[in-house]
Amino acid sequence: MLSDSVVEGPPPNAGDVAAFRKLWDEIAPVGRDPGSGGYLRYAFTEPELRLRDWFRRQAADRGMPVEQDGNGNLFAWYGDPERGDAVLVGSHFDSVPYGGGYDGPLGIVSAWLALDRVRESGPPPDRPIGVVAFAEEEGARFGVPCLGSRLLTGELTVDRAAALTDSDGVSFAEALGGRPTGARPDLLARVGAFVELHIEQGRALVDLGAPVGVASGIWPHGRWRMDFTGEANHAGTTLMSDRRDPMLTYAFAVLAANKEARRSGAQATVGRVEVEPNATNAVPSLVRGWLDARAAEVGTLDALVAAIDQKTAERAVRDRTGFRLTRESVTPLVEFDGGLIELFGRVLAGGVPVLPTAAGHDAGVLAAHLPTAMLFVRNPTGVSHSPAETADDIDCAAGVARLADVLSTLATDPGEGR
Repeated sequence: MLSDSVVEGPPPNAGDVAAFRKLWDEIAPVGRDPGSGGYLRYAFTEPELRLRDWFRRQAADRGMPVEQDGNGNLFAWYGDPERGDAVLVGSHFDSVPYGGGYDGPLGIVSAWLALDRVRESGPPPDRPIGVVAFAEEEGARFGVPCLGSRLLTGELTVDRAAALTDSDGVSFAEALGGRPTGARPDLLARVGAFVELHIEQGRALVDLGAPVGVASGIWPHGRWRMDFTGEANHAGTTLMSDRRDPMLTYAFAVLAANKEARRSGAQATVGRVEVEPNATNAVPSLVRGWLDARAAEVGTLDALVAAIDQKTAERAVRDRTGFRLTRESVTPLVEFDGGLIELFGRVLAGGVPVLPTAAGHDAGVLAAHLPTAMLFVRNPTGVSHSPAETADDIDCAAGVARLADVLSTLATDPGEGR
C-alpha cells in the first residue's frame, strides 16, 4: 500500500546493480566540467547532442525506431505506436549550469533498463511502450522550462518558442534546425499513460528510510523577469544623493522576496542576474534578475508574487529607478493521476511513500493532457541542481525494478492506467 511510514522493497541483486552501473558509465562523463564536477549539458549543445546520439544507439540496439516530433523531443517505440494507448516513459538530458548528473538522465537510463526487464520477462506486451527524451526541460539555455513538452502539448506557441534566444543570440529555431512544429495532438493521442522516474530533489526518502517514492503532485511555480532601470554614471564622481542606482532596488527586491516567502511558507529565489554596463567603477544603468517562486497553493503563490511586485515598485519610487515585473512561465498546481498512484500501491512490493514536490518536471506539463505519474529515487544528500547531487547505485537499481514492475503491469493489461 501507499504510506508515509518507513518502507523497504526487495533489494536489487548484484546483476541489476551492475547493469545500471554499466549503462550509467556510458553517459556519466559527457558534459562534466573537470573543475567543479558539475554538468554543462545545455539543450542542443555538443554534450547534449552526444547524449541524443547515445539515445538513438540505445534504440537501434533494441531494434526500436526513433521519431523526432519537430519540437526537439525524441521518441523510441517498442511495438507499433499507431496502435495507440502506448505507455510512455522517460525524462530529459539537459542540465542547469554546473548541475548534477542525475537530474533528468537517471529517468532515461532507467527507462531503457526497465524496458529491457519487461522484454526479458515474457511475450511482447499488449500496449506499445515508448521511451522519450524531452528537450530543454531546465530552461537553462532558452529561458522557458519544459520547452519541448510545452510545445508538444500546445501550451507554448510556435512563434514564441522560435523567437527565444540564448545568451549568444542564437534562437531556439536555429538550434533546432528550423521552426518547431508545435502542438502534436496526433502524437499525444497515441499515448495512454506517462511515467517519469526522477532523482528526489530533497531528502524526504532518507528520513523515511525508503529507496523509492511516488509523487502526489507538484507545487504551483513560475519564473518572472525583473527589470530595474536607472542612470549609468561614474562610481567615483557621482554623489550618493544624485544617483539613480537600479542595483539598490534590485537588492531590495531580493530581500523582499526572501522575507515574503518566509512569511507565507513559500519559496522564492533570485539566482540569475545580468548587469549593464557591468563595470566595477560604474553605477549600472540596468539590472535584470529572475525570480523563481513556488508555493503549495495557487493563492499563496499569487499573493507572494503580488507582494514582491508591490513592495519593489514602492522602493523604486524612492530610489528614482524604474521597475517592471514580467511573467515568463507559470505552472499551476499539478495533481498526478489517482488511478496510476493507486496502481503503484498495488504493484510495488512493500509499499512506497507518497510525497509532493516543489520541483517542476515534464510530467507536470503532460499531466494536464493524459494520465501521468512519477517515481522518485532516494537522494542521500538532498542536494539537487549542484555537483553534490548523487544517488546510490543500489537505490537506482531499485528504482529500475520498481519502474519495470509498473511498466509491465501497464503494458500487459490494457485496462490499467486509465
